[in-house]
Amino acid sequence: MTYQEAKEKIDSRLLFGIKPGLQNITALMHRLGDPQDKLKFVHVAGTNGKGTACTLTASVLQESGYTVGKYISPYVLDFRERFQVNGEMIPEEELAEEVGRIWPHIEEMDSQGQYITEFECITALAFGWFARKRCDIVVLEVGLGGVTDATNIIKTPEAAAIMSISFDHTAILGDTLEQITAEKAGIIKPGGRVALYPEQQPGVVGQIQEVCRRQGAALFMPDLDSIQAGNASIFGTDLVANGFSGGLHTPFLGEHQVKNAATALEIIQILRGRGFAIPDEALKEGFRKAFIPARMEVITESPLCLLDGGHNPGCALALRDALTRFVPQRKIAVMGIMADKDSRGFLEAVAPLFDRIVAVTPNWGRALPAGELAERARPFCRDVRAAQTCGEALAAAMRDMSQEDALIVCGSFYLASEIRGQLKGKMENLQAV
Repeated sequence: MTYQEAKEKIDSRLLFGIKPGLQNITALMHRLGDPQDKLKFVHVAGTNGKGTACTLTASVLQESGYTVGKYISPYVLDFRERFQVNGEMIPEEELAEEVGRIWPHIEEMDSQGQYITEFECITALAFGWFARKRCDIVVLEVGLGGVTDATNIIKTPEAAAIMSISFDHTAILGDTLEQITAEKAGIIKPGGRVALYPEQQPGVVGQIQEVCRRQGAALFMPDLDSIQAGNASIFGTDLVANGFSGGLHTPFLGEHQVKNAATALEIIQILRGRGFAIPDEALKEGFRKAFIPARMEVITESPLCLLDGGHNPGCALALRDALTRFVPQRKIAVMGIMADKDSRGFLEAVAPLFDRIVAVTPNWGRALPAGELAERARPFCRDVRAAQTCGEALAAAMRDMSQEDALIVCGSFYLASEIRGQLKGKMENLQAV
């Protein structure tokens, strides 16, 4: 089986949509020998901040010398990002091998009316691969909710974390904060150890405390008095933290990153209590080296080029804040947005900051046509044009750029995935001039 054939088989499971519940994934894992029971986990749920907490924790554990699996959802640029060991994506041939192992079982279950969804399929694939790679620990991001998420078939993890909780996927998780919290808190296992993101919405903390009490789980809440933001730049945030001479640095931007970092530190403390040897120096290096592609990613420094795939209102405000605070120079944008996203809200937030906007249509079915995006952008920016391709858009954006200017590529992870390779090549060539 080739990688492309394996990917097509996985994609075919989208037909069955999202079916919350653990019955089918449990049956599939039994058929596969329950490889998840051979692994140790950090299990992370929440509405926002999951990816950052997983990335920081995995990076610190890797710097400490452990073989670390990381399972994330969704991916940013490449499907294989979902499955990583020590920061390296699963090789194409190994992914194809894993699909070959599980597919006969999936087909047999299909014949019995037990249909495996895409997420259940890739979760089973991940557990098998991590076990075969002999991971010391796996940092496991919840896909949706918690209680009935496919990742929740694991036994009590070494540490669990619940990040910021707010309204999302209300059709599935419930339309009240209490219902959503109950779903997220479903990852709290008997005798577990749980780190909770600080300053949650009213009622969330009490509800999680009650779940911990019922499950006999220990709850750990970061003390925000012990960590504050220091200097910040487009390259990240310095953190002043008790017990760390010289402080910590994270490449992530925004005031909320202090709380994300504080929760990750709480996870690390729990793991230390479980016997994991995590030196302070490894913690510092892990924080410093943590990386998520296309999330305020600095491609080059001179001229400055920033790639950000965020598309929702919160991401737009975060981008606006970063550009306002840290990028005073002339700014040129290459922008592409999906048709089902709030393009007007995105443009209202960031378009007035740009001297020029080049609109492009990401190569995806739901993309907003470049001409339509350009029309929507014109009330906010005096120089707006549309391009047919990413290459044309970059050429138009960079035509008269100087080393003192900044190029910002934003609006969609689909655009980020399509353009990143070209962008890096062109900007690095320009930087070398």
